Amino acid sequence: MTEVVAALIWEQGRFLICQRPPHKARGLLWEFVGGKVEPGETRAQALIRECQEELAVTVTVGDIFMEVTHTYPDMTVHLTLFHASIAAGTPQMLEHHDMKWITAAEIPQYEFCPADRVILDRLMQDASR
Repeated sequence: MTEVVAALIWEQGRFLICQRPPHKARGLLWEFVGGKVEPGETRAQALIRECQEELAVTVTVGDIFMEVTHTYPDMTVHLTLFHASIAAGTPQMLEHHDMKWITAAEIPQYEFCPADRVILDRLMQDASR
């Protein structure tokens, strides 16, 4: 099983989503910024590194929002989505095809990676309360 971390970054009622590059697995699908946990890293350290590599920002890692296990045809991932905030920098697209700040109501307009679906359902439920 592959350990994966991702960041739920909010700004003015919107959260950040990124579109995967076309040449990667699940190309052009939308996701939360993040990636694989490397050997010797904590999940928080991995998330900080991934945000620096992918967005050129430093994040402060908060509490876990949700954990999901999902099996793709090529791998099984255990995804931990953390609340995070940008401590320094402005997000730049260093690896992604596109990025957007969206509201929970806008989720249905985007095609996300299958592992994110249960998380997105929870975000939409929380927003409707």
